[in-house]
Amino acid sequence: MRAHAGVREAAVLARDESTEGGKRLVGYYVAEPGENPDAESLRKHLKERLPEYMLPAALVRLEALPLTANGKLDRKALPAPKDEAYVRAEYEAPRGEVEMALAQIWQQLLDVERVGRRDNFFELGGHSLHSIKLVSRVSERLDARLSVAAIFQRPTVADLADMLSASRGASQADEMEFDEGAL
Repeated sequence: MRAHAGVREAAVLARDESTEGGKRLVGYYVAEPGENPDAESLRKHLKERLPEYMLPAALVRLEALPLTANGKLDRKALPAPKDEAYVRAEYEAPRGEVEMALAQIWQQLLDVERVGRRDNFFELGGHSLHSIKLVSRVSERLDARLSVAAIFQRPTVADLADMLSASRGASQADEMEFDEGAL
């Protein structure tokens, strides 16, 4: 974050933010005097330099980083991010049974109020441990196979639902071919 032209100081912290016991990366930053970097431009800057799992789920702009009496970062004094600090795509309601089910699973797993079809699993605070839980819940709720790699390749509700629907269709077609062959 400090490599961004508009950022003077920065800190990233893993915070316990979820009821699932998971942690989310939260980035705190102080702008250079006269600069006004917004969270979106900072996120784009980070996305060009870091893998998805290392991107902070939330970015919080501060006037100054809190310091202890010794001049070190006072991690306990850093504020919890507000809902608007989390990066989200413009809300578009989930469509169809699979998207709605995925959105509900993500809401519970990531402890967020609302998940749209264009929201990104990792931008909402998901990480590799969450993805393992997601695989399990998708298997239980949708009776579908999902790999952790697929979540990294298709991190939005819509893309993941498309992949699951396509694999369900292929699976049903295979079953029909087998049934027809048995006749």
